[in-house]
Amino acid sequence: MKPKTKWIVFFLLLASVAAIGLLHALTPGHLSLYHDTYRRLSYFPIAIGAVVFGLWGGVSLAVLSCLAFVPHLFLFWARGPEAYYSELSEIAFYLAAGIVIGLISSRENRLREKYKALSEKLAASYERLHEQASRLLEAERQLGQSQKLSMLGHVSASLAHELKNPLASIKGAAEILADELPQGHPKHEFIDIMRSEISRLNHSVEDVLNYCRGQQQESRSKQESIAGIIHQVVSLLEARFEEKSIALSVQADPKDDFWVDEPSMIQVLMNILLNAVDAVGTRGRIRVEVGRRENMRLVKISDDGPGIDAAKAEDIFQSFVTFKEGGTGLGLSISKRMIESLGGKIEIGTSNLGGALFTIVLPEQTGSDNQRIASA
Repeated sequence: MKPKTKWIVFFLLLASVAAIGLLHALTPGHLSLYHDTYRRLSYFPIAIGAVVFGLWGGVSLAVLSCLAFVPHLFLFWARGPEAYYSELSEIAFYLAAGIVIGLISSRENRLREKYKALSEKLAASYERLHEQASRLLEAERQLGQSQKLSMLGHVSASLAHELKNPLASIKGAAEILADELPQGHPKHEFIDIMRSEISRLNHSVEDVLNYCRGQQQESRSKQESIAGIIHQVVSLLEARFEEKSIALSVQADPKDDFWVDEPSMIQVLMNILLNAVDAVGTRGRIRVEVGRRENMRLVKISDDGPGIDAAKAEDIFQSFVTFKEGGTGLGLSISKRMIESLGGKIEIGTSNLGGALFTIVLPEQTGSDNQRIASA
């Protein structure tokens, strides 16, 4: 009970004691039934005071009730000692009631405060245990992640050795074909694609190795316009789009002067678009848009697939977290690191097509005139 409320209750009890005393004084002495009723009513403010305020409340209201009862005693003075002492004993009962109930109430209040303090300590202990358990689970998760990365590092080293030799052979074969097909030959474009993809695969192997070792990716400093990069990626994935009869829409201005690191963007767009291809059904829709947001450039990849649940979106960029069968859980985590190394970020949302929306946000100054001249 609030202090203000307690004082209101105390004054109400005082008023009731005064009212009972006034009734005793104004009621004629021969109306014994009324006086007996008033005597019993006096116990209520005493009991309530003792319960609410403890011992001091019970004793205070008992004393006040006794004082209010004194005028009533004079009505029985002339009736003889027996009647007078009978009424006088009521004062002793008032005091006894106030003391006994007050003691019990005070003891209950002390126990209540003790249990409250104990409850607060238990709550604080529970909170500490909860925090410690959370830290333990996080440490266990990080340990598991480190073990996976360590294991992947060993596997990746062996895999890189096995991949580089065949890639070198394929690259040699591509060079032989390039010598046989002159620059103007209609199929020479495919030789260029082979060379470019062999180089990209070599770099991708190195990126995975660096990622597993916790090292920063090496900058390859080859710049290309964002529209040109999107065109390259779409050409590489054309067979996958045709396989599922996917309707692809690209909104990128070929004259856009925004240039960005070509190897990184190709790999990022490949990872996101391949996930979109897996997510949509036959005759699905995928859209790629290039836009602006203040001083940032945006590349939006949206589809009409099932989308990404908000609860899963928080973990989708974690290593080894995948929601599709046969996935490694590394594509998006590597893509996130690549975009962050360019000073940007990847956002996840819901597209206008009804599926997932991946927005690659890059700073406007990612590409520069000097970089374009160097790449030229």
